[in-house]
Amino acid sequence: MQFELGTKIRELRRKCGYTQEKTAEMLGVTPQAVSRWESGQSCPDVMMIPSIANLFGVTIDELFGYMNERPRRIDGLAERLDAMLEMNNGRDVNIDECIMLAREAVMEYPGSGRIILRLASALMRAGYVRRGERHLLDREGYSVYDTAAHSTYPEWREAMALYEKALPLLEAGQERHRAVEEMMQLYLNVGQREKALALAQEAPGIWGSRPFLKIQAADGKAQVAAYGEALLEAAGACALLMVRCVMAWGRKLQAEEKARAVQNAIGIMNLVCTDGNYGDRSGFVARLQMLLSVYLWADGKQDEAFDALEEALKNARRYDGLQKEETFYTAPLIRLTAVQKKDGPGESACMAAQLAEEWPAWCVPEEETVRAEMVRDGRWQAWVRKIKQ
Repeated sequence: MQFELGTKIRELRRKCGYTQEKTAEMLGVTPQAVSRWESGQSCPDVMMIPSIANLFGVTIDELFGYMNERPRRIDGLAERLDAMLEMNNGRDVNIDECIMLAREAVMEYPGSGRIILRLASALMRAGYVRRGERHLLDREGYSVYDTAAHSTYPEWREAMALYEKALPLLEAGQERHRAVEEMMQLYLNVGQREKALALAQEAPGIWGSRPFLKIQAADGKAQVAAYGEALLEAAGACALLMVRCVMAWGRKLQAEEKARAVQNAIGIMNLVCTDGNYGDRSGFVARLQMLLSVYLWADGKQDEAFDALEEALKNARRYDGLQKEETFYTAPLIRLTAVQKKDGPGESACMAAQLAEEWPAWCVPEEETVRAEMVRDGRWQAWVRKIKQ
């Protein structure tokens, strides 16, 4: 074991590009001691083991060659942290505990990009739920991020450094894409637009994305199912783009124009889900309908606003009622596409119960005024009572 430990130290030292002298300097020992460890003539003092592991960015288990449990342990930690992050999506449920667990995980696995990514994500969400996203109006009246305020958020400053550390450690795939997407948002929040644009330029075009590539990776019945999945993804993306475009226009659009745009976004979903079965997109459509209620009310269409809230409740309940067993969409072009259901803690299991608290699902300038008026209408309390049934 002594010789194997020395071999591992030499391997890690060379991988990090350190000389024996540099390693000795950083550990506070002599170069001769490092040489004896690597040759197997002696073994590091037990009190030195954590420092050696930290120096090379590995766990103590990795240092001693015990690798069998590492992947499973990292998978378990990543899943647990993701479940906690989902619970803290837009509200503080247990964000402090989430950050604490992520920090402990990074200490245990300092060289894991997957774990570093989770800590960065937790800190990013902490900035949102603790301090909020702030906006200003530029000279032309468009909404821009309050980058001066955002730059003071300690959670976001630390998160950006962690994302930058995690990115080189992540292989191409969904987790690397997640890191890029979240890092770009923080760059924009704090005014580092050049860095955000540089990341965007590295990304593939729309036809190089996962849903479209899956079409090219299949034929026959599997390809038909892949086309359905891509249609759903594309429709959802277009609908979301329309909503975000409305919010980007801000007060330069009239309430009637905003309402029509959100109705069109819902219409895009209806073009694919022609029978009104939105499957696992039911929650997204419910949020669109809640936003629509704001703009309809602001446009003086109070009855239609409450109709939108009723539709939101119906779709939220449909989403909550999705079964864990495999089911499929029923509209013609997508009936071979499986409906996905998230399995685990978080908002996915009880969306309907949270509608009144979550309303209007997006942060819009009309919210405060519209809410004050709507809650005075008896239909609001009736809607809330239905939610609790």
